[in-house]
Amino acid sequence: MEKAYKVLKITQMVRPRDEGGVETYRRVMLKTKGGVVMSVDINEADFTAETAGPILLAAAEQADKILKL
Repeated sequence: MEKAYKVLKITQMVRPRDEGGVETYRRVMLKTKGGVVMSVDINEADFTAETAGPILLAAAEQADKILKL
């Protein structure tokens, strides 16, 4: 079975928070099995194998559904 997406690149990003200070997140660039190249931002706290996988899978599946419209 073909995977729903392939990770192309992961970049750590930092941005200012509205409340002050900064927040760190990861920007994951991926390519879906339908050929869509996209990036998904994941908060630092959610960047684990257990939580990032379902986030990326859901984003890839939605992108492929939209591509078929």
